[in-house]
Amino acid sequence: MDEDQIEGCVSGYLKQKGFAQNDDQLQLSNTDSSLQPDTLNRAQLERGSARYHDGYGRLRSWAYRSLESYKHELLRVLYPVFIHCFMDLVSKGHLQEAWNFFNTFREDHEMMHSRDLQKLELVLSPAHLVEMEFAHSLRQSKFNIKICRYSYELLLQHLHSMQSSTIIGIINEHVGFQVTAGQPSSISDDPEAVTLSGSIQDAANKINQKEILWGMFEDSVEDHIDKSGALLSGTEKGEGEGKEGDNDESKKRSIDVGKQGNSVKKVKKEKVSSATGKNAKPEANTISAAPRIKPELPLPTVSTDVELSILEDLRNRVQLSSVALPSVNFYTFVNTHNGLSCSSISHNGSLLVGGFSDSSLKVWDMAKLEQQSTTYFSHGGNDTSQNEHIIGQNSGRRQYTLFQGHSGPVYAATFSEAGDFLLSSSADKTIRLWSTKLNANLVCYKGHNYPIWDVQFSPAGHYFASCSHDRTARIWSMDRIKPLRIMAGHLSDVDCVQWHPNCNYIATGSSDKTVRLWDVQSGECVRVFIGHRSMILSLAMSPDGRYMASGDEDGTIMTWDLSSGCCVTPLVSHTSCVWSLAFSCEGSLLASGSADCTVKLWDVTTGIKVPRNEENRSGNTNRLRSLKSLPTKSASVYSLQFSRRNLLFAAGALAKSGF
Repeated sequence: MDEDQIEGCVSGYLKQKGFAQNDDQLQLSNTDSSLQPDTLNRAQLERGSARYHDGYGRLRSWAYRSLESYKHELLRVLYPVFIHCFMDLVSKGHLQEAWNFFNTFREDHEMMHSRDLQKLELVLSPAHLVEMEFAHSLRQSKFNIKICRYSYELLLQHLHSMQSSTIIGIINEHVGFQVTAGQPSSISDDPEAVTLSGSIQDAANKINQKEILWGMFEDSVEDHIDKSGALLSGTEKGEGEGKEGDNDESKKRSIDVGKQGNSVKKVKKEKVSSATGKNAKPEANTISAAPRIKPELPLPTVSTDVELSILEDLRNRVQLSSVALPSVNFYTFVNTHNGLSCSSISHNGSLLVGGFSDSSLKVWDMAKLEQQSTTYFSHGGNDTSQNEHIIGQNSGRRQYTLFQGHSGPVYAATFSEAGDFLLSSSADKTIRLWSTKLNANLVCYKGHNYPIWDVQFSPAGHYFASCSHDRTARIWSMDRIKPLRIMAGHLSDVDCVQWHPNCNYIATGSSDKTVRLWDVQSGECVRVFIGHRSMILSLAMSPDGRYMASGDEDGTIMTWDLSSGCCVTPLVSHTSCVWSLAFSCEGSLLASGSADCTVKLWDVTTGIKVPRNEENRSGNTNRLRSLKSLPTKSASVYSLQFSRRNLLFAAGALAKSGF
């Protein structure tokens, strides 16, 4: 009922009761007040906006003054209250007061929610709350906050003493609490402590009820080898290494880097046998125990040469565990002048590629580099670096193969299983297929409408997946220039893509903070994983296909169970973006590479075997399971790759001009 209707009702009531004079006085009073409407509206406006500023300020001061053991749980309440105070002020048209409130308290949330704040800065009118997907989803969803019982009781007592109906109303409408027994959580930045529920979560829960087949594909090379008993025992391995090393030249590329692992392989085997004994064997059989799934896509046949190469690698594979960590070979790009956009390493570690902002690709052959007298390799924009100059004098040619064809920065590159093909994606909206044997561009694939952030070969080759700024992921085959499938559903850029080991699914990570799993045959989304607080930059699948790891911009890694769609455990240790993730060949270890210039090794099996409820009772002591942290010489880690022999390769760019 508006003001005129109220005035009419009151006037009619007064006339009915015979108070005509009072009616005249009421009209006179309204006439007098209408002479100064701005003064009245301004006073009402100030009182309305002040409630939000004062209420949030009092809640903030109380939370920061709380005891240290409960402070980090109570501070979780501030972010939901902050954004809903801001959006309430905008929805009521108090734009200036909303921005004053936003700018006054935004520093409290810059560290954890900087990207959310950047999006909220675009809310300039009440209409934007409906039109913007991010703002609309926040208004429709509810925050779930994990908090211990004593912290919850402290919060209720304070809200009661505040007597602020505005703050109590926001918490009642937009915040839910998951009250836990016992002491407060020992992890202050637990990614699962604050989650969203509502329309997005309900849709994800519905999607996650679909059935998926997470096993490995049947009739793989490993299956053939297992069935035929072609793998040698540990004693036979040592005898076979010397014989295989003297084979013909055609096998040198596939085993050249493996020789680096042979020197430490005996030490690894002794370490495993002495320290773990019987425990090392079950970890190696994890993949064998995984169910075999028939691939939905027609897969190419594996050539005899490739199968022999895989057999050789499997014979010489080192079994890893929490006490038998892998050897790490790190390749450092120097003198790149901030021009390196991406890097990738072939599956046997024999080839390394770098993609640059000048639209070029450069491929290094490790076998050729090992023959050089120098121990470092570098990249110079004008090809005149000291290292290249020496090589040019000795060999008369560059130490790398240059591929040119793109017309924009190269954002991703990936090798095929055998290393004979190379895919690259660029800001020019194209994907190019290169031959590493012919050193030539074979095909240019077009279909995306915006820059392509990532491209990945399937485990079986022939097929590949790409993702782009156009919010889609696409499935391609090498023999067709148009995509076979288009996966659409993300609300923002799709930043990374990864194939499932059985080739029936692909996973995509997005700037909308979600990871999705797609059925390759139907193009349908079959899983939505929600839990990250920032954009997802890297993905990895466990060799048995049951688990997935995802890394985000904040440095958080989350491991997921594909069958249930739930987070197994978060891994919090990196202090910057996680650019790359890789599982070891038996799936017992996870390696992560970050912009904080470290490679970290994680014990995956421990977190999977320990139930989450037991972790909570013990104070979450198993949540951080970093086995080893390997710092680099000021080089951000761009890519990681476990070879089939379980040697870990890594590559990155040095931030400075030299060592």
